[in-house]
Amino acid sequence: MKIRIGSRGSDLALWQAHFVKKQLEDLGHEVEIQIIVTKGDRIQNLSFDKIEGKGFFTKEIEEALLRNEVDLAVHSHKDLETTNPDGLIIGAVSYRENPADLLLIHQSAFDPSQPFSLKTNSVIGTSAARRKSQLLRLRPDCTINDLRGNVPTRVQKLRDGHYDAIVLAAAGVERLKLDLNRIRTLQFAAEDFIPAPAQGVLGLQIRAEDTALAEALKAIHHPDVAETISVERDVMQLMQGGCQLPLGVFCTKINTQFHVLVSYAKTATEPARVLRYEAPSTNGLAEKIVNDLKRGK
Repeated sequence: MKIRIGSRGSDLALWQAHFVKKQLEDLGHEVEIQIIVTKGDRIQNLSFDKIEGKGFFTKEIEEALLRNEVDLAVHSHKDLETTNPDGLIIGAVSYRENPADLLLIHQSAFDPSQPFSLKTNSVIGTSAARRKSQLLRLRPDCTINDLRGNVPTRVQKLRDGHYDAIVLAAAGVERLKLDLNRIRTLQFAAEDFIPAPAQGVLGLQIRAEDTALAEALKAIHHPDVAETISVERDVMQLMQGGCQLPLGVFCTKINTQFHVLVSYAKTATEPARVLRYEAPSTNGLAEKIVNDLKRGK
């Protein structure tokens, strides 16, 4: 089978596309990658919570899928809308890379006597509403400034001294094997800093009518990952959230129990509150979480 993959052109997006390409080629398929520029790539001067609409990094790729210009879209699953456009489905999800967030600290701002080894009154760079609200909870003394650009660009801005620290997803840093020489790195525990729904997972999107490709993708699908991230994404969907919503949800399954951590704030300028859940089943779990959030529990 010949498969055309649609991908953004960033280093991380192309790593992800080539990762899936190799998996499919190992199964005997012929695969090519087509680069597609998205709204999120074009608009670099605004934080996510200030860009109108949703699907900043996915809409143009989804439109190419629907026009039959590509056959498969490889997305960072956390960037995807919780409801697929008519005619599209998620054909498979990847393994889950490290879902944690990293705090990257400039040498001059490193202070092991302070929480998370970051000096008092530091300037932290991030454009994610989820990260902003959690930073306000953990380090209210710090100033949070917007930070855009691909992952290597963000790291360079830290090196250049525009920020005392920045927050990045561990998955992107690890997949790109970035040189972090002379940068202090701290990995947040999930209990301290709740990841975004589906963080560290790739979502493989296809046309609903493409049954042959859906069958082929079964060989690289991870049902255990799909089960836990469905809880995370169901919470986001019920909260009608996207990149603008200060919401973190992280679900794990230990033996037969599901454990869920949630962080939420009404706006990115408020400190997040954290909730914890344990349940033997995912049935009704997302609904209970959202009911608690809306009641202000």
